[in-house]
Amino acid sequence: MRMKLWRESEAVLFTLPALIPLMIFWLGPLGYIVYLSFTDWDFMSPDKLFVGLDNYSYLLTNSEFYRSLKVTLLFGLGSVIPTIVGGLALALLMNSKMRSSGIFRTLLFSPWVTPTVAVSIAWSWIFEPQVGLANLMLGWAGISPIGWLRDVDWALVAVLIVTLWKSIGWAMVFYLVALRNLPSDLLEAASIDGAGAWDKFRSITLPLISPTTFFLSIILTIQSLQAYDQINVMTQGGPAGSTRTLLYMYYQSAFESFNVGEASSIAVVIILICVLLSGVSFLLGRRLVHY
Repeated sequence: MRMKLWRESEAVLFTLPALIPLMIFWLGPLGYIVYLSFTDWDFMSPDKLFVGLDNYSYLLTNSEFYRSLKVTLLFGLGSVIPTIVGGLALALLMNSKMRSSGIFRTLLFSPWVTPTVAVSIAWSWIFEPQVGLANLMLGWAGISPIGWLRDVDWALVAVLIVTLWKSIGWAMVFYLVALRNLPSDLLEAASIDGAGAWDKFRSITLPLISPTTFFLSIILTIQSLQAYDQINVMTQGGPAGSTRTLLYMYYQSAFESFNVGEASSIAVVIILICVLLSGVSFLLGRRLVHY
């Protein structure tokens, strides 16, 4: 019994170097945010007025909160699924024996290492309704110009285009590594048995790269909830709130309206959504992911 307790205490001592920064820089601020969500504070007053669940009840009765939640979900679905599908498609293409594939891989990955602010500024010029390249190319195809960032129906689409353009090459790199680690003997055995390219992809490739898909789905989902730079630079949540996600609503409540309590309650909701989606992903991963 003493030996067991000694070993457990040793384990705690070895994990302390990692636990102390975690508690100081993550658990501590998280607990403080939860506390602030029960208060009414404006960043400047010395006292924080405790209001209980008023901030949460206000959110649940605020139509703008539900609209921002809808935009967040649409942004998540519109960025995660196409990035995974597009990244896999590009990886399959780059994994084939094509000339200059290294140059194409570099070009496709380069948007990921480019600062999001710089990318967003460049795309804002591209989406400019009067002289932008996007409407110029649509004119060549005989299509009427689009308002893009000034149009309620197209602003979120424009932000999604930028997000996909930036992240799809990053997903491609992970899939390339997964494809090159596939056991060649399984693919050769399937070919000998008469399996076609689609059969091998569906029955061998997809199951074996499922850990990569699982990893990308979690990381991209979290990134979609944390998307801020491109929205701030390109649309500032507009027009008419059509691109205002929960995170941007948090920013406006905290740093424009100086309503720290309401902003903290939004932050807690975002954290709960991350926890819920991660839990669902892990439950699905037990059934669909093959290690």
